Amino acid sequence: MAATGAAPRVRRAVAGREQAAALGTEPVGRLLRHACTQTTMSVGVYGIYALSNAWFVARGVGPVALAAVNLLAPVLLIVGALAAAVGVGGASLVSRSLGVGDADRAARAAGNAFVVFWACAAVIGVGGLLLLDPLLSLLGATAATRGYAHDYGQILLAGAVTATGFSSLVRAEGRMRFSTLLWVVPVLTQISLDPLLIFGLGLGVRGAALGTVGGQAVSAGMSVWFFFKQRERPYRITPAELRPHGPTLRQLAGIGAPSLLAGFGTTLLAGLANVLLITLGGPLTLAAFALCTRIGTFAAMPQTGIAQGLQPVVGYNAGRGLTHRVERATGITLRATVLYGAAVCAALLVLASPLVSLFTGDPTLHAQAVDALRLLAFVYPCAGVAPLVSARFQALGQPRPSYLISVATIVAVRIPLLLTLSRFGTRGVLISFPVAELAAALLALLVLWRRRAPAAARAALSCQVPHLEACDREESAGPR
Repeated sequence: MAATGAAPRVRRAVAGREQAAALGTEPVGRLLRHACTQTTMSVGVYGIYALSNAWFVARGVGPVALAAVNLLAPVLLIVGALAAAVGVGGASLVSRSLGVGDADRAARAAGNAFVVFWACAAVIGVGGLLLLDPLLSLLGATAATRGYAHDYGQILLAGAVTATGFSSLVRAEGRMRFSTLLWVVPVLTQISLDPLLIFGLGLGVRGAALGTVGGQAVSAGMSVWFFFKQRERPYRITPAELRPHGPTLRQLAGIGAPSLLAGFGTTLLAGLANVLLITLGGPLTLAAFALCTRIGTFAAMPQTGIAQGLQPVVGYNAGRGLTHRVERATGITLRATVLYGAAVCAALLVLASPLVSLFTGDPTLHAQAVDALRLLAFVYPCAGVAPLVSARFQALGQPRPSYLISVATIVAVRIPLLLTLSRFGTRGVLISFPVAELAAALLALLVLWRRRAPAAARAALSCQVPHLEACDREESAGPR
């Protein structure tokens, strides 16, 4: 009986290892289509939640409540930046470790990633609750918005430790379907809870916050089961892997720091934009911007999915030394993200008015939101470039170029442009976003070109007589 029961487990474990190995053997084009489709479905479902949440708050509570909820966006961005930083760092270590066949190192990286996130999220949650009132003042809360923002913020901060299911670590071992489930199931939970709590129980913005935390808790629970309980995988986290390991923590910090700093920069940018808009235009102007950002979040999700789908492919193949597959994957995804962004820009220019009409019947709010959405549409052709290039370098375990792309664009481009153009009013604030996105994309491509040129020269030198046949085969294969 024991042998009979063990056989299926062995087969499933072998299948799990084969899923990871496929990252280095499948044709790159086919591999990316599968990976990016799964990641886009995952984050796209979250985009649907962002839209539905905005609809429920705007229709069920009102535009001022929607503006108040948007004031808390920087807090969500901070927690999201922490999750992204730890997840990206852990995923890079996991995929490269699996690429060289070191399952123990992969398990230690994943376990330490969990510990770092839980500890930091607890500090943010407790600290935010203790300092919530001064925090709201800093974020630009007014007499009209403070009550709503306070109620919403209390619940979100209390649930901060549930804010990620570490789908990036799941993708790092090639488990794209479960990674998708880590998004789909929690978001369906959130979408189900929102109308029940907001309309059915009359909880208003508290209901919106409880729905968000409830979905997060489902994701966190699924993640714990996957990493700590499921045996049919290349590795499993045990209590030993939760013990902090100095070298692993340093690598997590080094690789993930660009995402964290970029997240803090984005938080600062979002907070600054909120303060400027509510000062220059009032709560309705901020509510219009909130609607546009929710629509934009949904529209940009495939670009996020493309960047996320690229990472495990790059990390695993870099671990195997298959640099030609890394470069091929980078080129394919860059073209895809730019073409998709151009299509989104055209669609938003045409459909801005009917899209906004779905969320509000207020004529003043409608007019402001349509105008803002048409200006912000020009963000998207370039919006996916800098995050994708940064994600590539992080997957390679090369954080320095990511620092330059993520941090320099915030400090030297985005914030200065926002402050400068805000002198021309709310339209200046909005115009600063597409201008900054174009500059960030150009900087990212410059960094990529400068880093790839030496690598290409080394590859050319390596293609000498003993290796000529292999190089010829590689080039004749062409893009896949």
